[in-house]
Amino acid sequence: MTPRFDLAPPVPDLSATLQACIDSKTKPLGALGRLEALALQVGQVLGSTAPEPGRPHLLVCAGDHGTLRDVRGRGLSAYPADVTWQMVENFLAGGAAINVLAREGGMALHIADCGVAHDFGPRDGLIDAKVAHGTASWFDGPAMTPAQCAQALDNGARIARDIAAGGARVLGFGEMGIGNTASASLITHLLTGAPMDDCVGRGTGLGDAALADKKRVLAGLVAGYDGPRDAFSVLAAFGGFEIATLAGAMLGAAQSRMLLLIDGFISSAAALVAQAHAPALRHYCVFSHRSQERGHAIQLEHMQALPLLDLDLRLGEGTGAALAWPLVRAAAAILRDMASFESASVSKA
Repeated sequence: MTPRFDLAPPVPDLSATLQACIDSKTKPLGALGRLEALALQVGQVLGSTAPEPGRPHLLVCAGDHGTLRDVRGRGLSAYPADVTWQMVENFLAGGAAINVLAREGGMALHIADCGVAHDFGPRDGLIDAKVAHGTASWFDGPAMTPAQCAQALDNGARIARDIAAGGARVLGFGEMGIGNTASASLITHLLTGAPMDDCVGRGTGLGDAALADKKRVLAGLVAGYDGPRDAFSVLAAFGGFEIATLAGAMLGAAQSRMLLLIDGFISSAAALVAQAHAPALRHYCVFSHRSQERGHAIQLEHMQALPLLDLDLRLGEGTGAALAWPLVRAAAAILRDMASFESASVSKA
C-alpha cells in the first residue's frame, strides 16, 4: 500500500508582506536578483520576515543495488558494488568530500544505512534504516517489493521528523549507492516521458564504449517493463533503498515545515517521486545546483526548478547542497538584517 503524505504549501498570506519587506531594503528594486527570490522562499517556508535558519542538517542515505552484483549489470558503473559500504566507512571516519564541505559550512551530518549489502553493526553516527541487504536485480523483477518500498519511504519520513524535532529548520539531502545513476535514469525516463537516451549519463565516469553499453542495457530494461507508471510503482521497480528513503525524508521534512536543499541527479530523482506524491513539495525545495549528469536538466525542467549553482558537479553525497547553504544563509540574513529605506533614513528614488 502506498504511504500517504498529506502536504500543504507554506501559508500564502505572508507572501505579500515578505515581498514588501524585500522591496523596502536599501537597494534598487530587484538589484539582488535571484537572491531576492530565494529570500522570499526562505521567509515563506520558515514563516517569518526575519527568518533564523539555525544550524543546517544534511542527511546522506546509502544503499546497494542488486543489479550491480548481477553479472549482467556490472557494466553500469565504473566502480564495484563494494565501494558503497567502503564509502560509508569513509563518511563515518570523516574523510569524504561531504564531510569536508559539511564541516566548512557548519552543517550537522547524518549518515543512514538504508540498504547497504554489509553489516556495520551499531556505530556512532550511523542511522540504522536498513530495509534489506541491497535491492533485487532488475533482470529478475522489481528492485523492491511494495512493502519494502513503503518501509523505506516511512523510514525516511521518520528520520526527517526526528531531525526536525531537535530544532532543525533546514535539511539537505545526499546519497551513496554504486549504480544509482542507472536507477535515477530509469526513474527520470518513466516519470517525465523524456527519451531514455537523454536520461543516461556517465555516472561514475564511464568511457564512451561503456556509456553506450549502459544505454543499451537500460533501454532493454525499459522495453521489457509493462508495469504501472505511477511514481510509487516506478520507484519500487527501479529505485534503490537510498532513493526511496530520501523521497520519504523530503516529504517528512516538508511536513515539518523545513526548508529542503536538494542535491543533484540522484536526489532530484527522489524529489521527482516525492513531488508526484505531494505536488506542494516544490514550495519547500531549493535546488542547489545543475549536475553534469545529463538527465538532471530534464528533471529540473520537469519540476520547473531553477538551480542556484552550475559547477559541473557530479559527485552526489549532498555536496551541492552543502555548497548552496551559504547562499541560503545570506538570503535569510538580507531579509532579516538589511536596513530599509525608512529605518536607515535613506531617500528613495
